[in-house]
Amino acid sequence: MDILGATLRIYVDDLDKAIPFYEGLAGGEALRFERGGVQAAAIGCFLLMSGPESQLEVLRKVAATIAVSDVEETRHVLGSLGADIIAGPVTTPGGRNLIARHPDGAIYEYVDRQQ
Repeated sequence: MDILGATLRIYVDDLDKAIPFYEGLAGGEALRFERGGVQAAAIGCFLLMSGPESQLEVLRKVAATIAVSDVEETRHVLGSLGADIIAGPVTTPGGRNLIARHPDGAIYEYVDRQQ
């Protein structure tokens, strides 16, 4: 299992207003998508999210998004180390992902770019 990097999850009230700042900071354009009523924009190492509080409340429980080379392999490694796979793997606009609870209780999203 190769960890390729991590994404900072940022919750904003107004996605359109926040995007220009993060595009300038990261030096790139936002990749926008929507899932489950939440609007999102990926810009460099930042993932901006905005939407109904009922949806964001669930997302706030995830400490970080970790990019990996292969979600299936990651699922096996996490399971062998005692993590609980809460959801996935599933295909998303950003690639395949899964949500796991580590033995210490922390919850992380793992994502690969394979579709």
